Amino acid sequence: MSRLFSVRQLVTAWLSLLLLLPPFLSAHLIDVDAGKKECFFEDLHQHDKMTVTYQVGGGGHLDIDFWLADPDSRLLGKQIRQSTGTLSITAEKDGRYEYCFSNQMSAIADKIVSFNVHGIIYVGEDADVVAPIEREIRALASGLQSVKDEQEYIVVRERTHRNTAESTNSRVKWWSVLQAVVLFLVVGWQIYYLKSFFEVKRVI
Repeated sequence: MSRLFSVRQLVTAWLSLLLLLPPFLSAHLIDVDAGKKECFFEDLHQHDKMTVTYQVGGGGHLDIDFWLADPDSRLLGKQIRQSTGTLSITAEKDGRYEYCFSNQMSAIADKIVSFNVHGIIYVGEDADVVAPIEREIRALASGLQSVKDEQEYIVVRERTHRNTAESTNSRVKWWSVLQAVVLFLVVGWQIYYLKSFFEVKRVI
């Protein structure tokens, strides 16, 4: 009977975690055209927590402007020309919180931005009695989320470095081809020029 009760407690803890404290998470890959900006929003309640992490994966100098504003359009954070960044907030009021990626400083290069949005919906201490196992599950979920964010960051960095390496290899290849063509042209011209010294010119 006690074993059955512990299983019920575990199931109840999981359900309460999913229903009472659902972490929200989304991952996106967007193109930000030159001279443009892309904005998104999240509807939060007071004491909700939200974190935005981003990484520029391609285009120009791999930089972007980023800012986050509250429902009153008051800036809560701004980062200028960064290739990667993280911004975390705790909502002070209910409403729509907007965050934007701006490529308005660039007139030519489009940017590719990968970003994640995650957070935790606040549940007051008096909402329900929280079992110890539920607290452990919440801590585990938070740790797993941190590991997942780090893995996604590493994947984006690896893709960026791979693109840079491939671009460098391509430039080295075509530079080597150009050097070879110039070398053959110079050798051909030298042979032709030297042959002119050994030509016997007769006056008839």
